[in-house]
Amino acid sequence: MHFQWYPGHMTKARRMMQENIKLIDLIIELVDARVPLSSRNPDIDELGRNKARLILLNKADLAEDSRSDEWIDYFRGRGYSAVKVNSKKGGGIKSIQSVIQEACKEKTERDRKRGILNRPVRAMVVGIPNVGKSTFINSLAGKACAKTGNKPGVTKGKQWIRLNKSVELLDTPGILWPKFEDQSVGLKLAFIGSIKDEILQTEELAAELIKFLNAGYPGVIEEKYGIESPDDPYVCLGEIAESRHCLVRGSELDTEKAASILLDDFRGGRLGRITLESPENL
Repeated sequence: MHFQWYPGHMTKARRMMQENIKLIDLIIELVDARVPLSSRNPDIDELGRNKARLILLNKADLAEDSRSDEWIDYFRGRGYSAVKVNSKKGGGIKSIQSVIQEACKEKTERDRKRGILNRPVRAMVVGIPNVGKSTFINSLAGKACAKTGNKPGVTKGKQWIRLNKSVELLDTPGILWPKFEDQSVGLKLAFIGSIKDEILQTEELAAELIKFLNAGYPGVIEEKYGIESPDDPYVCLGEIAESRHCLVRGSELDTEKAASILLDDFRGGRLGRITLESPENL
């Protein structure tokens, strides 16, 4: 399966980010805690050169806690500020204001020496599609400022949001990059829902997820669906279809529907807390 999704609005969004970078003190990059490395857009490092950086492991409630801690250490060891958050439920959000000020203390000190006092920190919020940027902004602001949705591509243009006297945020559309050099990155992004489902082969994707889960989290599928998970992922999909009464034309098993159920259960955290990559494997 080949993965690529780079519609025209992403080129436009990237250009807009480049044009606005000179106004920015800090880049807040949201990554998905289940795939912290694969969900980092490599273009952001180039874009954010010489800017203060903060990486937020969002959706931390869906990932293994100990693995997320390993990733926090990994990013901090490379000079980034890094924090775990769960934007939907507000976990870790209260600490963000102080983390922003800490990440920008050099800038604040430079301003003070030049006689500039109380200028708000201007932060650009970036990340791949469906990583939860707008939900994070709304959670941080305590009100609905940015459009949200559980499909990639909801935010289409830029939006400035004044949080308080000390922080202003620039919300940006989720962007991928033109070409995945490593197709396993595309596969993981498809698992978490950052690539439009309409352009994917659902059964093939679910079969790959079954292989991943059987290798890294044996027993998870059996426990969730009450089946004997066979080695063949397509036979496994048939058993999930039977277990969930997914039928077409009377008695034929609807494995496509079963594939959608499995992907939705994984994305919604109903298979348990699962992390798909670890810093020790780098």
